[in-house]
Amino acid sequence: MTAVTPPPTAAPAAPRTAPKAKTAAKERVPFWDNARFLCVALVVIGHGIQRLTSDSNNALIVYLFIYAFHMPAFAIISGYFSKPGPPGVRQMTKVITDIIVPYVIMESIWTLVQYLVEGKREFNPTQPSWTLWFLLALGIFRLILPYLALLRFPLLIALAASVGVGYLGNVDSTFSLSRAIGILPFFILGWKAKEWGIVDRWRGVVEHTWWLRGVAAAVLGAWLVVVVVNIQFWRDIDLRFWFFYDDSYTALGEDQWWAGLVRLGLIGLAVLLTAAFFMLIPRGDTWITGFGSATMYVYLLHSFILYPLRETGILKDEHASATWLLSMILACIAISIALSSPLVRRIFRPIIEPKPRWLFVEQPEGPMRSSRTDPTGSRRS
Repeated sequence: MTAVTPPPTAAPAAPRTAPKAKTAAKERVPFWDNARFLCVALVVIGHGIQRLTSDSNNALIVYLFIYAFHMPAFAIISGYFSKPGPPGVRQMTKVITDIIVPYVIMESIWTLVQYLVEGKREFNPTQPSWTLWFLLALGIFRLILPYLALLRFPLLIALAASVGVGYLGNVDSTFSLSRAIGILPFFILGWKAKEWGIVDRWRGVVEHTWWLRGVAAAVLGAWLVVVVVNIQFWRDIDLRFWFFYDDSYTALGEDQWWAGLVRLGLIGLAVLLTAAFFMLIPRGDTWITGFGSATMYVYLLHSFILYPLRETGILKDEHASATWLLSMILACIAISIALSSPLVRRIFRPIIEPKPRWLFVEQPEGPMRSSRTDPTGSRRS
């Protein structure tokens, strides 16, 4: 927050105006809380019905519809609330407390769970378990954003990196690098959207233009029709794996030169669907708004609830019916709501939002400055 220095004649009023500015800066916008919760609910639904997709076209339809845009939407939201400037002490500390420490804690818990259930004896934090890849991706995004912000065309560079990394078979899921680079354009787009003021203008227009919501619904409906009509083709080419932005094109079975154009097209599709999705999200307070501040709890904890269902194999064969699909969707919505509750947040706050102050030395607030002018320290001012 930028400090406001009052004129000399207004000096006595400074103590009263400063707290007001601080309060206003922290005011939450209902639209973003609604968007966060709906996105994380789609994540839970996608993970919940994943095992059904092998035996059910209906499940695969829902899965492809969701996966085309739900993680790109999450990345756009993350980028929108990221700061591109040089990190200060507080920002650098939050990378450790909000990303690195929770990742180590959750990865350790997953290692224990997999040992007890599967007998797996391996602790390898370089290979994130299941949903933990997004934590590492966020860490990578926050570290490189100040550097990309210095460049003239950061969004174009991010697009080139995302498309280009698919041609490199040696860039894999280690530290989520391939996936982070793959969805980087969405994160940068979110940051640029805030810089351009697109969302604020968009929100004002949509409030009074009902036909834009109609267009958004038509866009999402058209994608659903495309998925339904071509479902067997999508199954044959394993389209769902393309939405992970993880494997190289060769690993996806496409080693042709034009494979990068497929990813570029999917990025464009994701942006279009995300825009339509955001346009339909309620702008004011709703019954889901309060859940929007607990999305990290839902994201990191839901996998432990779904893990037994995935491992038992119950969501296959005769349990892949439309009735089971609908039941799983409703159950995943209920899980998302339950994990957003104040009780869950109070119980699991030490591992989701740890505050390990003992890790840090005392530092003055503000940007860390160094006299070094290159990474090796060989040149000093």
